Amino acid sequence: MSLYRLDASIRVDGSTSSELADIVEQEWLAAHPGDTVVRRHLGTNPIPADAFALAVGAGQTPEPDRTPEQRQAVALATTLVDELLAADAIVLAVPLYNFGVSQHIKAWIDLIVTDPRGGAAAERPLLAGKPVVLATVRGGAYGPGTPRAGWDHSTGYLTHYLGTVWGADLTVVEREFTLVGVNPALDEFSELAAAMHTGALDAAHQAGKTLAASR
Repeated sequence: MSLYRLDASIRVDGSTSSELADIVEQEWLAAHPGDTVVRRHLGTNPIPADAFALAVGAGQTPEPDRTPEQRQAVALATTLVDELLAADAIVLAVPLYNFGVSQHIKAWIDLIVTDPRGGAAAERPLLAGKPVVLATVRGGAYGPGTPRAGWDHSTGYLTHYLGTVWGADLTVVEREFTLVGVNPALDEFSELAAAMHTGALDAAHQAGKTLAASR
């Protein structure tokens, strides 16, 4: 069996989203020692910015008339879809950047949608019934009653795409206030942030165990 892991943080070391995904991966491997973990790191190896437009253009162009760049974009989209379909389970580590969806994960989704198997009109949802853990983190706090409630424009989009459009059996693990200890303006929330961190780690362990048990 195989676990597909996708990271979208721009940080290689000290990534808080990767910390949660690490735990999920460890729980999977503890239950399935020797399993393959297929990795794609969009933060260090991003999808080319022009790939989406090239793939869309290729879809409107007879194959013999496509440019080499269009063919490369289509081939990459095919690879991305193949990676997801081949996996028995998936974990995605995706931070909130500037109140919205990371450009890295958005470019990945956009390119996948150009493949006939990845769009909303596909005969079968791309991830139909497949267990998926979304590990997402936010530097501030965006819950009800906070000054920035409703400013998180990433998590809802991702859960809609992964769960509703692609049909995944989705579990979301979240951590907030990751900038406490980094931004002095948030120092007063140290105890709350520590509790949130502990809760997120516990949730990641449980999500990893559940993911492993699903296969």
